Amino acid sequence: MQRRPTLLDSCARAATAAEARFRVAYPNSLQRASLVIALDDGAETVVRAAAQHDWAGARFLTYVEPVSAVGAGPGGAIVRGEDGSESLLGDELGDADVVVMIATSERSAEAASIIGTASFARGIMTAGCVFGAGDAADSGVVTALRPYASVLVVAADDDYVMEMLTALRA
Repeated sequence: MQRRPTLLDSCARAATAAEARFRVAYPNSLQRASLVIALDDGAETVVRAAAQHDWAGARFLTYVEPVSAVGAGPGGAIVRGEDGSESLLGDELGDADVVVMIATSERSAEAASIIGTASFARGIMTAGCVFGAGDAADSGVVTALRPYASVLVVAADDDYVMEMLTALRA
């Protein structure tokens, strides 16, 4: 079987009315259910600031502590919502499409590992963003995020969060 090369006029043919019938005539109508989780105190400040903007279904949480109760399973952690209410991470992950973890300190490594494991077990895409000069970037939080995050960014300042959330359609 001989392959035909892509011709210069292929794009022009794709723009014809005959080819237009194969195009989707409406924008992506599915809303993404995003969880943005601050892993430490510094990250909580960044996440609270981001939560003040208009998003398409994003929920903003803060990691509180692990749950060591028997049967807690993956997602065995307590998270706090913007309103101050606390819930189990596993419950929050129920309808999530993407989890974005924000960290600023090495103390976030345990949280990153717990949330990453729980997200992976449920097949949820994760992204991580670590801020800080040197210390946080070279810390265990990056190592903890690496196996789970499809997107992992180490940034000097927190301006990148807004760009990442926009790109992920949060």
